[in-house]
Amino acid sequence: MFPVPRPSTGPRRRIATALGVLGAALALTATTTGGATAAPEPDQGSPVHVGPGEAYMGVGARIHEGTPAEAPSTVALAATDGVQGIDVSHWQGAINWTSVRNSGIQFAWMKATEGTTYKDDRFGSNYPAAYNAGVIRGAYHFARPDVSGGATQANYFVDNGGGWSRDNLTLPGVLDIEHNPYGAMCYGLSTTQMRTWVNDFYTTYKSRTSRDVVIYTTASWWNTCTGNWTGMSAKSPLWVAHWTSAASPTVPSGFPTWTVWQYTSTGAVPGVSGNVDRDRFNGSRDRLLALANNT
Repeated sequence: MFPVPRPSTGPRRRIATALGVLGAALALTATTTGGATAAPEPDQGSPVHVGPGEAYMGVGARIHEGTPAEAPSTVALAATDGVQGIDVSHWQGAINWTSVRNSGIQFAWMKATEGTTYKDDRFGSNYPAAYNAGVIRGAYHFARPDVSGGATQANYFVDNGGGWSRDNLTLPGVLDIEHNPYGAMCYGLSTTQMRTWVNDFYTTYKSRTSRDVVIYTTASWWNTCTGNWTGMSAKSPLWVAHWTSAASPTVPSGFPTWTVWQYTSTGAVPGVSGNVDRDRFNGSRDRLLALANNT
């Protein structure tokens, strides 16, 4: 992929791939944000380009898989019941977290870091604002196994917002490990090397925070790049990305079930301008708080 400069104004719009992505926003909820206006949708056939540090949850799947956006028929079938959440980065721009919470969203993870040098420039405002609005919040790190070892990136994540405290509103950090948006799908690592990388990140994060890091991935990436590895199934909660109208997601080999499901990349939530990832927690709010508080 050839990077292009980050847009200087306007909220992020998930860009459709040339493989036939339908760019229609999923009308899960009406969305307005205190007078903010959304930038126009890009052309349907526009390819996805991101520059270093600009990755976000799901970008790799769009580039490498051409994952289709949800058709309008999924509106009635999407997993909008249960404990609902979102995930965001600087691409969403300014967020009204009070409106987000009042709309029924109970939790949110937000990008903090990428690789060893990039910090999301909205994290510093999103993280405390979500907390103050009563949203159970957490941070995520976009993995770059091609630029350093896992331990180095875990330390960078913790040092720049990925820590944890038992305050009833903070979730453990997330390792976002998915298709490489900048090059080869598995970042040039063998399955054995990738397993070592993930485990090193996990071990370091746990030693720094006392928490098991949550793993965000897709079934196709995990099965291919770790070789259907079962080594994390008893240690890390799974956050699976599967944009579908089905009743449940496809779970990567090696995990018995999912804890969080990212079921659409084109959701809508009051307080957020434009598309936003929608997520569902696999359990009650009491269980979500148990995950937050490590109880």
